[in-house]
Amino acid sequence: MSVFSPYFGKIRAPQGGEKVYKDECAYSFDNPESETGLYVCMSSFLGLGKKHMERHFKKTGNGVFLHLRRIRKAVPAEETPPDAKVTKLAIGVEGGFHTDDKKFSFEEHNSVVVLPGWEKFPLPNPELPEIVQMAVSGILAAEDAWKLEEAAAMAGTWDGEKRMVSKHAENLAQLDNGVKVPPTGWKCEKCDLTSNLWLNLTDGSIMCGRKFFDGSGGNNHGVDHYQANKYPLAVKLGTITPDGADVYSYDEDDMVEDPYLARHLAHFGINITAMQKTEKTMVELEIDLNQKVGEWDVIQEAGSKLTPLYGPGYTGMRNLGNSCYMNSVMQVMFTLPDFQTSAKLGHGLLSGDYSKSPEGGDENNLAPSGIRPQMFKTLIGRGHPEFSTKRQQDAQEFFLHLLSQLEKNNRGQLNPSECFKFKVEERVECSVSKKVKYTERTDFLLPLPVPMEAATNNDAVQAWEIKKKELESSKQNIDPKEIVRPKIPMQSCLESFAATEVVEGFFSSAINSKCAANKRTRLLSFPDYMVVQLKKFTVGEDWVPKKLDISLGVLEELDISFLRGSGLQPGEEELPEAQQEQVNIDEGTVAQLVDMGFPLEGCKKAVFHTGNMGVEVAMNWVMTHMEDPDFGMPFVPPGAKKSTSFTPNEEAVAMIMSMGFSPEQATKALKNTREQWNGYSATPRSWTHPWKLTNQRLAHHHSVGMAVEEGRWVIFNDEKVALSEHPPMDLAYLYFYKRIDS
Repeated sequence: MSVFSPYFGKIRAPQGGEKVYKDECAYSFDNPESETGLYVCMSSFLGLGKKHMERHFKKTGNGVFLHLRRIRKAVPAEETPPDAKVTKLAIGVEGGFHTDDKKFSFEEHNSVVVLPGWEKFPLPNPELPEIVQMAVSGILAAEDAWKLEEAAAMAGTWDGEKRMVSKHAENLAQLDNGVKVPPTGWKCEKCDLTSNLWLNLTDGSIMCGRKFFDGSGGNNHGVDHYQANKYPLAVKLGTITPDGADVYSYDEDDMVEDPYLARHLAHFGINITAMQKTEKTMVELEIDLNQKVGEWDVIQEAGSKLTPLYGPGYTGMRNLGNSCYMNSVMQVMFTLPDFQTSAKLGHGLLSGDYSKSPEGGDENNLAPSGIRPQMFKTLIGRGHPEFSTKRQQDAQEFFLHLLSQLEKNNRGQLNPSECFKFKVEERVECSVSKKVKYTERTDFLLPLPVPMEAATNNDAVQAWEIKKKELESSKQNIDPKEIVRPKIPMQSCLESFAATEVVEGFFSSAINSKCAANKRTRLLSFPDYMVVQLKKFTVGEDWVPKKLDISLGVLEELDISFLRGSGLQPGEEELPEAQQEQVNIDEGTVAQLVDMGFPLEGCKKAVFHTGNMGVEVAMNWVMTHMEDPDFGMPFVPPGAKKSTSFTPNEEAVAMIMSMGFSPEQATKALKNTREQWNGYSATPRSWTHPWKLTNQRLAHHHSVGMAVEEGRWVIFNDEKVALSEHPPMDLAYLYFYKRIDS
């Protein structure tokens, strides 16, 4: 054992609180399941792939490593335990949507390796020096550092069950109106519905609930009752048990906790200890909607025997809980030429090192398929209320968040987000004076509305709706291939984007008053890659969010030259600079809107533009304008002069000063850079190519991404990568187009 002697001063066991990286290499995606396993330094506790061992040894002099090697084997189908019931709207957590880990068993083959001679000592080995055995035990017992960081980031986040205590619960007013609720036989007081019923805890009325986006649910009589009487809390009948029930706060617009529920129910003669659950909770209903047969099966090409693909460019990403949407975006972005870098994630996806077919066709002895970008996920989501959790999330939101992080952390190097950036021109015309105002802003994607009135198959859709009701009433299964969705031409979406919009409540400096205005949006420049978002989510007339289940007539090539901006035209007169008017905003209303989760600046705008008329009116304004690109931008009252002063980023100033420049020089450099940056996209060079695109990539709203390679479409479904037999191009959420030369 003399081989260990030179390192006795370096070998140590991890102490409490020390970070141990034993799940993945710091420089690559090698892990214990990789062909060469993972090596954990017994001094720094850093995990390393074999390719990086020599460099680490030469740099640090640390030569003793715990070699972790895990072999994955497929479990026969008859021995695979059944899926546990899903009880949470989350992935990879207890009670959440399931991963495939239980389909495999694992064999551990660990050893101690000493450099420079690569001497190997299989474990367990009682003859190893005591300090080595202590280090091995400590490393094996430690939780991986990235898992600990993920857990810390998720602390206190919503997992599908945790709810806030309602502010109305403690002092809830209950009317002494003699109402006593029977234990069974409930029916809505406004219609004949006998399910999805809600008991108002103030007056004891029983009303049906909201209508869900798929047409199921109630007739919204509970909502109507609240709007008429403002009684805030209601409990869902059928979910009441001695342990509690579903309680909804109309005022707080969320499911809440009522610690005094037993007392509130007793007021209407209900003994909570005698109640039994007879209906699904709201979480269970949402899970059912997520698991319904339909678009999801079509998107992942369920039922097709797909041909798997391996090698560079065909690397999948193993599910990370919140990576359903992240996988789609990342697969697309890192297969674009602009992202072919030597960074860990780019190399992992593009090298082919983690996309190899089973040797000898042995499907029972499986090497890990795809990469698991845990480090990237933890870093990019750190501090974010959504992307630090395992909840299902939105691909468009993650795409913009990723670009914002790239912009924020760029240090003067080539910025990958540049290939998506373009300038948008907005023209507003006062309907009274006909004078105009032009403004410019930067954007990274083109959000296209979905004009349902442009559907080309209304007769077929109506016939399907009749058949669907017949199938549901007879409790027959619905074949996803039979579903008929409204077909919306993509050109209609583009024309809807280009259409003039009437804006109410516009402050016109020409007449020094509010009036209607005509707003038109155009593009001033064009990026190398245009990301098109289909706005499939909308708000119904009853203010209930819903998803538009449509089939898009996708254009594989786009000519959007008709969207080119023009700037001020001959004969047009600009709106004069307005005098700043006195702005009075009800801070209490703003605070209530902020408590609902909306950004402060957007809430200020809502209260201002609705004339301080209360929460409900302001909320309606928010629902109408929350998708405006400037919704969360700082509120500037109409007529107020915008500050032209420049305040540099303090960190950027410090970084430039560290290179030997003065504070004045650093500030001037940053100011000049900003001016050049703002003007870059609007230069004539951006228009030297025709407005014609080729459809290169699309990312689905679910956990599936698609990419076209040499005329064939490839499906990326988590770690599974295969040739696509029936590319569901019409059901995508994000489309990536590449500009082509004429």
